[in-house]
Amino acid sequence: MANKGLFASAATKLLPRANAVNNEGAPAYAYGPEAKLAQLAATGTLADNFYGAAETQLADGLAAAQAVDPYFVAQAAIYARRSGAMKDMPALLAAYLTVADPDLAVPVFSRVIDNGRMLRNFVQIMRSGQVGRTSLGSRPKRLVQHWLEQASMPQLMAAATGKDPSLADIVRMVHPKPADATRKAFYGWLIGRPYDVAALPAEIAAFEAWKADRSLPLPQVPFEWLTAFPLTAADWAVLSTRIGWQALRMNLNTLARSGAFDVPGVSEVVAARLADAETIAKVRPMPYQLMVALGQAGDGVPLNVQAALEQALELSLRRVPKVAGRVVVCPDVSGSMESPATGYRKGASSKVRCIDVAALVAAAMLRTNRDARVLPFEQAVVKLKLKANARVAVNAAKLAAVGGGGTNVSAPLALLNRERAQVDLVVIVSDNESWVDASRRGATATMAEWNRLKDRNPGAKLVCIDIQPYGTTQAKDQADILNVGGFSDAVFDTIARFAAGKTRDWVEVIKEIEV
Repeated sequence: MANKGLFASAATKLLPRANAVNNEGAPAYAYGPEAKLAQLAATGTLADNFYGAAETQLADGLAAAQAVDPYFVAQAAIYARRSGAMKDMPALLAAYLTVADPDLAVPVFSRVIDNGRMLRNFVQIMRSGQVGRTSLGSRPKRLVQHWLEQASMPQLMAAATGKDPSLADIVRMVHPKPADATRKAFYGWLIGRPYDVAALPAEIAAFEAWKADRSLPLPQVPFEWLTAFPLTAADWAVLSTRIGWQALRMNLNTLARSGAFDVPGVSEVVAARLADAETIAKVRPMPYQLMVALGQAGDGVPLNVQAALEQALELSLRRVPKVAGRVVVCPDVSGSMESPATGYRKGASSKVRCIDVAALVAAAMLRTNRDARVLPFEQAVVKLKLKANARVAVNAAKLAAVGGGGTNVSAPLALLNRERAQVDLVVIVSDNESWVDASRRGATATMAEWNRLKDRNPGAKLVCIDIQPYGTTQAKDQADILNVGGFSDAVFDTIARFAAGKTRDWVEVIKEIEV
C-alpha cells in the first residue's frame, strides 16, 4: 500500500500546515498578534496555570501588546473588563498604555479602572516596573487623583478594603485634594494623621463608636471591616441584608455557621436577594461562579436559598442564544481541565475549574437548543446521557464529574464523520492542549477532520472556545472557523453573531469597541 503520509489527498495538502506546537509538544496553530492579545486579555489572570507560570503569562501579555497597535490594546482592555469581567489583564494593559500611548491611556483608565480593587491593581502594576516605570508619573498620578476626588464615600470605603497597596498607601502617593472638610477628615483618619473628629463621615464616626461599644447598631461600612471583630448571629442577619450581591453569594456557608439563618425571616430575605432578576442583570455574575456556589452550599444553607441560587444561575444564562439548525457542543473533560480556570494562587485559587466552564457552556447550550447533541471528549468521546429539559446545574454537574484522560480535540469531529452526521454548528470548549491525535506533519487532526465534515456540510461552522491563555489553537481561523477566548456570558453573544453570519472573527468584535 502506498505511504499515506507521502501520498495524502490533494484536499488534505491544501489545509494550512501547523506552524507551532502546544505545551504538550503537539502540532498547533499560533494565534495572530491581535487574536493572541485578545485571548490573553479575556482569559489571562496573571496566575500560575496547568502548563505555565504567572511570569510567563505576564511576559506574553506585554509582548502581545507591543506587537499590535496601541488602539487595539485599548479596545482589548475595555472588552476584557466590560464584557469579560476580567481584572488583572485590563489593569496591566491600562498601565502599559501610560507608556505606549499616554493620550490613549486617559479614556481607557476611565473605562477600565472602575472600582477600588481595579485602582489598587493599576497602582501595584505601575510601581512594579513591569511596564517600564517604577513610579506613577505625572499623568497617571493625575488619573488616580481624579478617581479619588470623584469617588463617592461608599466607593472610597470599599476601596479601603484590601492592601498591597492599600488605599492609604495610594493616598500618600498621590496627595488628592480634599473637596471639603469631610473628605479631609476621612483622608486623615485613613492614613493615621490628625483629623477633625466632628467632620468625619457619619459612617466612619459610627464605626469608631461601634468599636468602643458593641451594643450599638452595626455601622454602614464594608462588612470586611466588621468581620475582623466577633459578630453574633443577629449581626450576621443584619449583614445579610446589606452586603453586596457577590459577597452574599460567597458567604452563604458563613451565614449558616454563624446561625444567621436561624433568625426568623433571614432565609427568605437572602433567597429574594439572590434571585432578583434586576440585580443579576446589573451585577452580571459569571454563571460558572453560581454553579460552583450551588455545589458548595453546605447542609446548613436552607433549601429555599439553594433554590434561589439555582434560579440565579438560570437568570444569568438568559443570553445564551438559540441557534438555527443542528448544533453539536463538545466539552473537553480531559485531565488538564481539572485545573482552576483562573489559575493557581497561593491561598486563593479559584474553585471554578476549566471543566466546570466547559460543562456549563454545554449544559447551557443544550437548555436553549433542545435538539443539540453534547459530545464530551478526552482521549475519545465519552458516552453520557443528558436530558435537554433537565436543569442546567444538573447537566453541568454530570459533565463536570467525568474528567480524566488525555486530550484529543479532534475526537468528536472524527465521530461525526464516522456517523456521516449532518451538522450546522459545532462548538468545542477546551484548553486546546491536544496531543493524543498529534500528527507528524501538515495540518492538525482537528483541521483534517473538520475538512472532511465540511465536504458533507458545506455551510457548517466551527467555534472553538479557548479558556486558557496558552496562545495556540487546533483549528486555524478562517471564514467558517472562529476561535474565541473567555469564560463570561459575552462568549455566548459572540457564538450567536458568528452562527448568524454577522461577524467573521472575534477580533472584529473587539474592534467595534469605541475608546
